[in-house]
Amino acid sequence: MKILVLSWEYPPKVIGGLARAVADLSEAMAANGHDICVISSDYPEGKNSEIREKVRIERVNTAHPQPLNFLDSVFYFNYQVIERALQLWNSGWHWDVVHAHDWLVGHAAKVLKHGFQRPMVATIHATEWGRNNGLHNDLQRHISDVEWWLTYEAYAVICCSYYMCSELQRIFQVPQDKIFVIPNGVKADKFTSVVSDLASFRNNYAAPEEKIVFFIGRLVHEKGVQVLLDAVPKVLSRIPNTKFIIAGKGPNEKELQHRAAAMGLADRVMFAGFVDDLTRNSLYRIADAAVFPSLYEPFGIVCLEGMAAETPVVVSDIGGFAEIIQHGKNGLTTYVGNSQSLADNIVAILEAPALAQKLRDQAYEDVITKYQWSQIAVQTEEVFRRILGQSESLDGRDLNSRMTNLIRYDRYQQTGDYLDQIIVESRHGIPRRNEE
Repeated sequence: MKILVLSWEYPPKVIGGLARAVADLSEAMAANGHDICVISSDYPEGKNSEIREKVRIERVNTAHPQPLNFLDSVFYFNYQVIERALQLWNSGWHWDVVHAHDWLVGHAAKVLKHGFQRPMVATIHATEWGRNNGLHNDLQRHISDVEWWLTYEAYAVICCSYYMCSELQRIFQVPQDKIFVIPNGVKADKFTSVVSDLASFRNNYAAPEEKIVFFIGRLVHEKGVQVLLDAVPKVLSRIPNTKFIIAGKGPNEKELQHRAAAMGLADRVMFAGFVDDLTRNSLYRIADAAVFPSLYEPFGIVCLEGMAAETPVVVSDIGGFAEIIQHGKNGLTTYVGNSQSLADNIVAILEAPALAQKLRDQAYEDVITKYQWSQIAVQTEEVFRRILGQSESLDGRDLNSRMTNLIRYDRYQQTGDYLDQIIVESRHGIPRRNEE
């Protein structure tokens, strides 16, 4: 199969878990013999075109001569994606299916589906409604509408957990027979590489006698770092020699730093900023516990990373975390947003090395047997093959017609038709789709 993958981010440009998930899946499918090309955004000093792990990566310039707001920049990025896709097609690389990851590539995915008459599959990693526990302003409502539009246009929708499956059905009314639940995975062997002098590395973060609690992720409200900060004094009251390391960046970084300082925790909590893979692996290795207190988590790939790194994990009992972690078996779960519950579970691991070892061993076994990308790639291929088998008799609208909320479709029809015309005028031999 020739698969065109669209994603806003792709390593080494990593904003969240999406980039790593897209890269690992693409590489696993390429290893299975498929011809994979990813179109993504650029990064400083990056190449416009390269091949990594048998995956062709085409990066488009997101810079613009005029200042843009966020939505304008997304729209401009989608135009760039369409332009690069046209170049690929005209050069003779004709894809069989488009795989779109999240709403940020939704406009381009819709155009390429109709303009080239190739089926499109969408993977929804999270929703704007879920991230914000509702829709509270025009920007959030717009993003949610585009997410719905992407699920409407897709021949099939992939999500990473049954929690997300339920969310997509509840918010977007996506039919059950259009959704495929396929978990994310992890490459366990990536976490074996650590710095050569681990003892010296550890001394940069904590004293030899101190316990280490580690968090890594985007510093946004839904990741629950504020809950972790509230739990810190409760942990310290029972285990005073504990150090908390928070790695990652995000819009809440300064606020969280000020909050930690105001709580008198500046010497107990270290904000490490963005860390590369080697530093991340080494931090997992020296940590006594990895903690992820999310308020919203469609899947939770960081949980798998902690398990693969053989670090005991403590997670919120929510979303994908609740489907991965069995309390007391391969990790510990806490009540969502409850700092006392979080503190109690952190202390349980720090005080009981035998329990920590038991959780660590079972978690690693689960990663190896359930969450390898090679297995997940096969499941994804099956969805593509099923869709390709249907594409000769379906033009997409037959699947889409099962959707109930047609008002939203009408809101986007004019924009969608205009973008379709760009493709039609740019290539020859394939007529424009028939109107309703």
